[in-house]
Amino acid sequence: MGKGKIRIAIAGVGNCASSLIQGLEYYKDGKEVIGLMHPEIGGYKISDIEVVAAFDVDKRKVGKDLSEAIFAKPNCTKVFCPNVPHYGVTVKMGPVMDGVAEHMKDYDEERAFRVAEEEPCDVVEELKRSGAEILVNYLPVGSEKGARFYAEAALKAGVGFVNCIPVFIASDEEWAKKFEEKGLPIVGDDIKAQLGATIVHRVLTKLFVDRGVKLDRTYQLNTGGNTDFLNMLAKHRLSSKRVSKTEAVQSQLNEPLPPENIHIGPSDYVPWQNDNKVCFLRMEGREFGDVPLNLELRLSVEDSPNSAGVAVDAIRCCKLALDRGIGGALISISSYTMKHPPIQYSDSEARRRVEEFIAGKLDR
Repeated sequence: MGKGKIRIAIAGVGNCASSLIQGLEYYKDGKEVIGLMHPEIGGYKISDIEVVAAFDVDKRKVGKDLSEAIFAKPNCTKVFCPNVPHYGVTVKMGPVMDGVAEHMKDYDEERAFRVAEEEPCDVVEELKRSGAEILVNYLPVGSEKGARFYAEAALKAGVGFVNCIPVFIASDEEWAKKFEEKGLPIVGDDIKAQLGATIVHRVLTKLFVDRGVKLDRTYQLNTGGNTDFLNMLAKHRLSSKRVSKTEAVQSQLNEPLPPENIHIGPSDYVPWQNDNKVCFLRMEGREFGDVPLNLELRLSVEDSPNSAGVAVDAIRCCKLALDRGIGGALISISSYTMKHPPIQYSDSEARRRVEEFIAGKLDR
């Protein structure tokens, strides 16, 4: 017998939210669930997750039922579950703050955000009214003020927080302490895809180290055509994103590479790619006898579904912490599912710790 529903709210009804919600419906008919750590975590299945509130700022989404909003422009991710039933959840207007980059207005509305002419709702009251237990943050990259606004709203409303974007909250001691004092769990920061550029780069870097190969220099260049890549054309919005992705790889080395020998980050916006993300990875090193070794890899993924299953694991572990009365940053699931967790572990060690957390052997 199940343990009941996990009631979540979503801030940012973009491609990632679309993939997550499509997945919740896609697996309702008993299909084998691909892309999760376990079909069940602490008694919770993917079918137990229920979206009860949502916030956005785009005029094509605000005021619409969530089942319609997830397919509205400028969303462009793959539709793998077209028949999402009416949710009865109306997307509410959130605060714009720094969520919309200025250059968005220079691009076609099929590709860019268009802000609704409505007053923002009272997010805290909406969270309380909906009965949400966890708030999932899917705001655009660079939404520093916006992310902190929703983190504060989670604290005031008494809900857990899963921070999927590269704004440092779970990995910030002061913010983590606020959640701990309130007895609320937080998972973050910056979600790591099921099999994406960061996880592949990390594992290969660890492989170099474990096999005694000296890594001298490396780059990771990514292209895509979704609003995330369009948003990141504003270079000033990228500082935390670059830090997050770079530290995720550097953490696997015994000694970090000098800044001039490592370049990781978005490269360019290619509109026709839509939600397809292409990673170009190069690693240069030396094996026995200082003999050169070069590795090149091209990885092509549908970006948003690639992170949706990871979000399901993060949400279920966050709920488990709520059930157990655990507040503050959840170290194990953050290190497994996020690029910039409070503590970096190798991915195999992170998974081992998550298993211990699920079993109740670790409290976070």
